[in-house]
Amino acid sequence: MLRQQAGFRGQGGGWSRAQPGVAHLFAFWDDRSTYDGFMAAGHDGIAQALHGTYELLAVRLFEHRLDVKVGFEPHFTDADLLRVALCKVRPGRVEHFTQMQERVWNPAMAGSPGMLRGSFGQGEDDSFLVLSMWDTATEHGKYREGAVSRLSERAELDSDVLSVTGDVVDVVQDWTV
Repeated sequence: MLRQQAGFRGQGGGWSRAQPGVAHLFAFWDDRSTYDGFMAAGHDGIAQALHGTYELLAVRLFEHRLDVKVGFEPHFTDADLLRVALCKVRPGRVEHFTQMQERVWNPAMAGSPGMLRGSFGQGEDDSFLVLSMWDTATEHGKYREGAVSRLSERAELDSDVLSVTGDVVDVVQDWTV
């Protein structure tokens, strides 16, 4: 049913490694108007079918700003692990933060073995989402151990952000649409 919705591009997700019982689901739409159209018409039937399968639901919307590797497509079938980072950027630092994502973080992730693709999006109140897809947890672990602290310093991350929260998600292929 979701696949037939106008403007729908793909969906995937899985279970949090750090928070038992917490699921993350990522859906991609052509633009905000197609998402709003789905919410106004097709959403209720899908939501009714899922009634009683969860306790709490939170939705956050982000507008695509950059690909984290060339040609992002919302396909999850080749991914084993997702890394999601939610960044709250300091007032007046959005431009620098975005430039550092493009010039420092994206090339480092794109050049890492096992990193498949990702997306960088901007939400409300200077919040940002960085979603990266990895073919294995092992490859993500190598990137994390070898690069994150060095890249954080180079990108002046502490000067740009008020907070960074995130999670590592084991992909459940049955949730892929």
